[in-house]
Amino acid sequence: MSRRKSNRKKQNRQVQGRHLITQLNPRSPISEQYRTLRTNIEFSSIDEPIQTIVITSSIPGEGKSLTSANLAIVYAQQGKKVLLVDADMRKPTVHYTFRLNNLQGLSNLLIQDDTIEASVSMSGIEHLDIMSSGPIPPNPSELLGSQRMKVFIEEAKKNYDIILFDTPPVNVVPDAQILANIVDGTILVVRSGQTEIDEAKRAKETLETASSKLLGAVINDLDKKTSHGYHYYYAT
Repeated sequence: MSRRKSNRKKQNRQVQGRHLITQLNPRSPISEQYRTLRTNIEFSSIDEPIQTIVITSSIPGEGKSLTSANLAIVYAQQGKKVLLVDADMRKPTVHYTFRLNNLQGLSNLLIQDDTIEASVSMSGIEHLDIMSSGPIPPNPSELLGSQRMKVFIEEAKKNYDIILFDTPPVNVVPDAQILANIVDGTILVVRSGQTEIDEAKRAKETLETASSKLLGAVINDLDKKTSHGYHYYYAT
């Protein structure tokens, strides 16, 4: 089998495995937990409404991208106008999740100064727009920390109620920490039984050095006998 066919099959498996439970079964217990997460975020900062949120993890494979996508959907189901941005310009996955191409996106906007309208795709879900990562650039960290990124966020805030940024793991590269400095809040995703306690602590400490507020942590894959598969904890 050729490498190209092998990669295509791998990508197809990734697409098939990215089930958006909040869209497919909005009445399920897991979907209810995502709505609880949405409510907790809304009440975490009464005086200063949270409009821009970074979602990251300590290491790869903890479920940050699916958390980002499902959280975006429950916000959209609430009637809010939502933009989900794939700010992981190293290993992007949001376009797989929503069955989109990745020819145009965040990197085009930051490098070529494209407009937001030209860089956004329709998700197929009412009130939810997607900005994929775009072609992978050689300098993701520099782009995320650029003045153009700050301008983009301010422009997007005029058109969207909620903007979610799916970023790389904070313990691997500095991208999430850089972006956390210019958004309203950050959520850390960890996976029960997989994430080492030291890794989670290091991620929390790294995020706390940023100017952004650490809103809390989402824990995926708790024992199904005692939970609905994911839980949310406030940061302390």
